[in-house]
Amino acid sequence: MLKKLAFAIVAAFAGSSAGLAADIQPVLLYDVGGKFDKSFNEAAHVGAEKFSTETRISYRDFEPSSETQYEQALKRFARRKADLIVAVGVGYSVAVRNVASQYPDVKFTVIDAIIELPNVQSITFRENEGSFLVGMIAAMKTESNKIGFIGGMDIPLIRRFERGYQQGAEYVNGDITLIENYVGTTPSAWNDPIKASEMARSQYARGADIIFSAAGPSGLGVIQAAKDTGNLSIGVDSNQNHVAPGFVLTSMLKRVDLAVYMAMKEASDGSWQAGHRVMGLEEGGVDYAVDEHNKGMFTDEMKARLEQARAKIISGEIVVGDVAGSNSSH
Repeated sequence: MLKKLAFAIVAAFAGSSAGLAADIQPVLLYDVGGKFDKSFNEAAHVGAEKFSTETRISYRDFEPSSETQYEQALKRFARRKADLIVAVGVGYSVAVRNVASQYPDVKFTVIDAIIELPNVQSITFRENEGSFLVGMIAAMKTESNKIGFIGGMDIPLIRRFERGYQQGAEYVNGDITLIENYVGTTPSAWNDPIKASEMARSQYARGADIIFSAAGPSGLGVIQAAKDTGNLSIGVDSNQNHVAPGFVLTSMLKRVDLAVYMAMKEASDGSWQAGHRVMGLEEGGVDYAVDEHNKGMFTDEMKARLEQARAKIISGEIVVGDVAGSNSSH
């Protein structure tokens, strides 16, 4: 059942690195959807690769085919005395809580969930802050005054993306219309690009000309629909601007790569601590992406306005609402 276990062996250990390598054995467990999903999991993979390349410490990783494998995989690696197990995704909440309680000597880092145990480090993001900025971008670029949002699984975490996106758009244009849909209410919603594409086509047909998807691999269907219909999309998690150049306005970066890298690095140098860490704009945990694929879509005026809003969010002058949070103050 765990045949997908993959070993990322990095260059042969040398000198002091060999000693370090013997001292730590990190593991990365992906969410469903595969490590090369061009989104959430791939960001985690990039972070682990950076750690491995810098330290010459190998890590082990596992791609579950369904959520039913989460607890089984955690137990297997905990029994093998892994020093740090990084579990990526809110779906791991219950499994990490159960297994971490049984293996108090193993360190666990969970991303997108908060678990209060002495051997668990929880890392969450202020997705609403990054989404506020891409909402501003959508409002500054729309020609129809209608924008769309497509979420994956309808959970509070994804509602946070939507809330920030809508608030950012309304910060620029109070008369803008937002159309929203969610792919589903079960984990399969993350892996249904066909359904997401159909929803996107419907939103474009209703007049939306830019759609932000926070739907993991399902979001690739939204990007494809944008390309097919000649409209714009906004990517998520990883920089997805390259997926369909000219049809991806920007991507809301969620630095899962940074979170994974930091957790492994801290475990290797002895500074890892249990507790809750939040990564927002101020911490470099979220952002919007500008690169060679989309820089022509941004004016200097847009960039200046975005940087002004970034500074106001960090200072607290603009308060970005959460799922049931407060409205912004202009």
